Amino acid sequence: MYNMSTWTVADRPYHHGNLKHALVTAALAAVEKGGAENVSLRDLSARLGVSRMAAYRHFADKDDLLASVAALGFEKLCDRYEAALAGPSDGRARLRAVVCACFDMGAKRPGLYRLMFASDFLKRHPPPAVLAAPATRAYALLRKAVEGAYPDADERRAKAATMVLLSLCQGYLTLRAAGRFKPFMVEPMTFEEGEAAVLEAAVNCGESWPN
Repeated sequence: MYNMSTWTVADRPYHHGNLKHALVTAALAAVEKGGAENVSLRDLSARLGVSRMAAYRHFADKDDLLASVAALGFEKLCDRYEAALAGPSDGRARLRAVVCACFDMGAKRPGLYRLMFASDFLKRHPPPAVLAAPATRAYALLRKAVEGAYPDADERRAKAATMVLLSLCQGYLTLRAAGRFKPFMVEPMTFEEGEAAVLEAAVNCGESWPN
């Protein structure tokens, strides 16, 4: 299980060291507590005991800071994907581990996950430079996991399977975070059994190919 404790920031004034990192870590905590819309450079600077001008030397504005938080999320997700892909099992099992990593982050860090996948950062032309590389790498690793699970797939089919996988993961995590799975929609299954069914559908993304 991923050690989320390395993402936390002590609730005390900032005195020295890497202010940029401290601001990103504090912003991450704020995103998880109240959503990205409640992040304020002024408030974070006050919490860390530094001036607003000190913070603005590292980030042009709130959007600039939030893009760095989203980039951190993608970097951590890439770490999880790479660990799953380095596993000793077969390709389908490694893909299952990759999907589990995605589900785990979505469950444990829903605010961060929304910032990564539901914000408009990646729709911008160009997207924030700090975010483009880790987001692209995360997709590449996901695609690699699909290709490892379905080695006979050509490029077209591998991309189609990856789209199916992404759609299942993002749709499920969005509905889960919004509390849309009511008991009557799940019972007599347990919630865990329902999630396992979604997981298996995601892992089987390459079973049906488009004509």
